[in-house]
Amino acid sequence: MINTHHFKEKLEVEKKSLEEELGQIAIFNTETNIWEATPDKEMMGEIDDNDAADRFEDFEERSGMTTTLQTRLSDVNRALAKIENGTYGLCEVSNDPIEEDRLEANPAARTNKAHMND
Repeated sequence: MINTHHFKEKLEVEKKSLEEELGQIAIFNTETNIWEATPDKEMMGEIDDNDAADRFEDFEERSGMTTTLQTRLSDVNRALAKIENGTYGLCEVSNDPIEEDRLEANPAARTNKAHMND
């Protein structure tokens, strides 16, 4: 039997960390429920062409990081919802149990080892 309390604690810690990271590089748009990358505040002010290129590159990097962090946060939130509705630890492909060592490594895992590349 999976100790959901243990995994819930791990997921809540990760959720807080992800939200803090996102808060440093993005803002949450309540209309779309999506995190949107923000420009680096330190790079604001008058700019020349080189500065503009640097800012664009920085913004693109922040956008990529935002997407990655938001995807992980969605997986964590999905796992927390599964704990609440009693379906945590079941593979989304086969409905078989997810191995506990896999959940230890990734508490938000959606599949068991047999289906992790599906």
